[in-house]
Amino acid sequence: MFGIGMPELILILALALIVLGPKRLPEIARALGKGLAEFRRTTDELKEELRQVEHEIEEPSSQVENEPAIAKKTESPPSPTPPASPAAQESEKKPS
Repeated sequence: MFGIGMPELILILALALIVLGPKRLPEIARALGKGLAEFRRTTDELKEELRQVEHEIEEPSSQVENEPAIAKKTESPPSPTPPASPAAQESEKKPS
């Protein structure tokens, strides 16, 4: 945890107890805990919002990349109809 070992942590807590006193130390620790929890909650919300914005940005760009291929498919002219076979032309000429 932040490169702090057990001896350093005990020293910091002992100094805090001496400087702040036994009455104020729990109050300060509680306030620090609440502040840290609020900070984590805020950073998590910010990360989630950034992920959503990134997803919204990537989605249209992938659609734009696919549009030229779609446009090429729709721009091709329709294939010409094949000429009628001679048998079909003869049947049209004969009266029924």
